[in-house]
Amino acid sequence: MTTSVLIVGAGPTGLTLGCVLARAGVPVRIIDKSPEFHRTSRGKGLNQRSRELLEDLGVAGEAAESGIEHIALRKYRDGVAVADHVAFGDRVPTPDAPYASGLVIPQWRTEEILRGRLASYGVEVELGREMTGFTQDERGVTVTLADGGRVEAGYLVGCDGGHSPVRKALGVGFEGATEAEECMVIGDVEVDGLDPEFWHQWFDEDGAVMLCPFRGSRHWQLQGAVERDAAGHLVEPSLAAFQRLFDRHVRMPGLRPTNPTWLSSYRINVRMADRFRVGRVFLAGDAAHVHSIAGGLGMNTGIQDAFNLGWKLALVARGVAGPGLLATYEEERLPVAAWTLKLTDERLRAVREGVMTAGVGTEAVVTDDITTLGVGYGWSSLAWGGGTSGERAPDAPCVEAGTGRPVRLFEVFAGPHFTLLGFGADSAAALAEVSRACGGLVRTCLVDGRGGAADAAGARGASAWSAGGAGHVELVDAEGHARRAYGGEAGAGDVAPGLVLIRPDNHIAMSAAADRGAEVVDRLRRLGR
Repeated sequence: MTTSVLIVGAGPTGLTLGCVLARAGVPVRIIDKSPEFHRTSRGKGLNQRSRELLEDLGVAGEAAESGIEHIALRKYRDGVAVADHVAFGDRVPTPDAPYASGLVIPQWRTEEILRGRLASYGVEVELGREMTGFTQDERGVTVTLADGGRVEAGYLVGCDGGHSPVRKALGVGFEGATEAEECMVIGDVEVDGLDPEFWHQWFDEDGAVMLCPFRGSRHWQLQGAVERDAAGHLVEPSLAAFQRLFDRHVRMPGLRPTNPTWLSSYRINVRMADRFRVGRVFLAGDAAHVHSIAGGLGMNTGIQDAFNLGWKLALVARGVAGPGLLATYEEERLPVAAWTLKLTDERLRAVREGVMTAGVGTEAVVTDDITTLGVGYGWSSLAWGGGTSGERAPDAPCVEAGTGRPVRLFEVFAGPHFTLLGFGADSAAALAEVSRACGGLVRTCLVDGRGGAADAAGARGASAWSAGGAGHVELVDAEGHARRAYGGEAGAGDVAPGLVLIRPDNHIAMSAAADRGAEVVDRLRRLGR
């Protein structure tokens, strides 16, 4: 059997990548060696940037209904509650950043939501399909499976975790360090008698227990200090061992963990692949980098890897861009992975130091960095000019000209296309030029801050866009949020940033004067070539 892209591993990274590709019309298969889908909490948080990307895929609302925003942390000392802290409690949504908080949601639910979106594109995860090897040449990749099957693909992506068979088969180095002993035990348990409005955290001088709730579930994720026997050996995680942790640190009579559905232990690994690509084979997520859980960036970094790689693979597979575009995946994401490893090391140290003080818990990890809203690619060869090229593209509320319907810029960006924003009437000619030359690749959007209505042609274009085409849309930025977000001034008439080109992963490719439509066309025609 053949496909354009074969993904190995159906965790959040592989599922996100599958959604991005399938939405773009690229034939994709996703296999996983597991015989069934897991129901464990594992990576339990979506940060603000990942929530934006899930919105692009159309599933942010579903995730929000299953998750907890602004989780409240209740800290205990010597078994007594001493302080509460609300994560990002001082933040509210803003016009340019609609998600003020991350989202506590069990990993199994995130995966379930992404599988649902993938199925809507006609793609199902193939369980019980284990890759045993592959070969590649200039035409593609041939993958062999444990059941004797073979898959021929244009590209192969290993999203198969920290022990990645794909990475090992490539012979790619995975340098770093592993702590000699497990740092915590972890599991999913039921606990009656606790208020599920709080993430309960007991920190003592000699250990800790944390219980994180999940919306609509009786199960909590338990994290705790490891236990050792009389000889100093680590004790395997078990319900009895969890109860001993409760007796030692929680010290609330009658509070007992029951009905465990997951028991495991966690050892800190800090490692990164020295390459994210070899020929037609790519690595993403934990297959490319692993690090401390501090800050909850593991799953989020994988989702963001997938979004970065996905649009590039889609354009190359469709023949819209040249193969050189694929080199920018490693160019952009490898430095981000290195930054993430350093950041999570720093945040882990902050937590370990912070919890020595009564009333301090995992909020010591919370900084603006862990939102990853500030992650950009200013160094990239795809940063084509302008002071913000490579940065995340901000959101802004506007209204659709002609209809008055509220429209956010994120709605305009959503999909497998570039978006060219034109600010003010002076940009109209450039938008038309780019639309004629690259209409299948770019959605054009006139942002007319004067508040005038669109003409009939503009209204027809807006209707085509609303129906799902790339098309053209005209927006009124009456309150000036879009202009401010992109460097203009509210109420400044025709004084505006001109043209801003947004990549399919919602990063800014370039900004330019309103009369430089020809440069945009040239850049897009030469994309990856």
